[in-house]
Amino acid sequence: MRPVEIVEGVYWVGALDPQLRVFDIIMKADHGTTYNSYLVKAGEKVAVVDTVKEPFYEEFLENVRSLVDPQDVSYVIVNHTEPDHSGSLGRFLRDAPNARVVCDRNCRNFIRNILNRDVDPILVQDGDTLDLGGGVEMRFVHAPFLHWPDTMFTYLEQRKILFTCDFLGAHYCDDRLFDDLVDDYSHAFEYYYLVIFRPFKKYVLEALDKVQGLDLGVIAPSHGPILRSDPRAYMEKYREWSSSPVPGEEKSLLVFYASAYGNTAALAEKIGEGARSEGVKVTVMDVAATELGLMIDRIEAADGIAVGSATINGDAVEPVWYLLSHLATLNLKGKVGAAFGSYGWSGEAPKLIADRLRGLKFKVEEEPLRVNLVP
Repeated sequence: MRPVEIVEGVYWVGALDPQLRVFDIIMKADHGTTYNSYLVKAGEKVAVVDTVKEPFYEEFLENVRSLVDPQDVSYVIVNHTEPDHSGSLGRFLRDAPNARVVCDRNCRNFIRNILNRDVDPILVQDGDTLDLGGGVEMRFVHAPFLHWPDTMFTYLEQRKILFTCDFLGAHYCDDRLFDDLVDDYSHAFEYYYLVIFRPFKKYVLEALDKVQGLDLGVIAPSHGPILRSDPRAYMEKYREWSSSPVPGEEKSLLVFYASAYGNTAALAEKIGEGARSEGVKVTVMDVAATELGLMIDRIEAADGIAVGSATINGDAVEPVWYLLSHLATLNLKGKVGAAFGSYGWSGEAPKLIADRLRGLKFKVEEEPLRVNLVP
């Protein structure tokens, strides 16, 4: 795909990856993705903002060459060093020998370990600017843990455009590029937030506060559509999703169970009864019959959970592990956790569940409850 001018003097020079279906091992990408790189020649000096995944380098380089001679590139802004954005950096620096890397200190360390050499970058701190000449400058906004420690945003004030790397992106490939031209991709936008940014809500809110006062006409992320129709609406979605629910006056407990013959289910109901008798709001759920998203949303708002499973072949059952495997994206520190289950002869499941809950930062203070057959 050829370059596309976004605003005066700012071009998309990235690559499309419509065939991608799994990203970073853990994410579905039903609509493929894009690797958005940007070339800025709005001033006297040329800058490239991020590169692309290495297999797409030739396409990226051709796009750059259609606009400028790579030897005329003065700066490569590295907002984030994940390989889908930095994978082409080493090759591009060979083709653009006059370019200086611009990044923060954390990013420099990652680049050194990716390229196995130092690139002598221009190190920038939060609020620093880079003069491109002609009255055009870039301002840098540190946004750590969105979603790596090295992340920063780049703001081109004279064009009212903010380059946010992964932040506010989506795995959604459409060659129409802009949010007002592509089909509805709200599901992909929300799914991207849930998988990548949900664990970093505190940092999401801090970054949103930092850029709230900027004059924004366009937000240019590194994946998915470029946001120009109402960029602040996307920011407000992130703020909504990252804001903590208002805590209720009563404590709440979720009791999850997977039961082969009803014995672990009976334990779940009794645990619920006991908690209710102490004034706790209790919800009991069969993990094999409840939608995953509903369970995750409830867990995030609850004060504690109890998870029970029958023991089959010396292990907890698959629906329980499926639920627990999706909790790493939540902030669970301080929530109470407990494990229980009925078993026939070995009974390993409750201990295995308790160990996993501890690994997820739940406070597991009681020994797992194990009951042989019928409670």
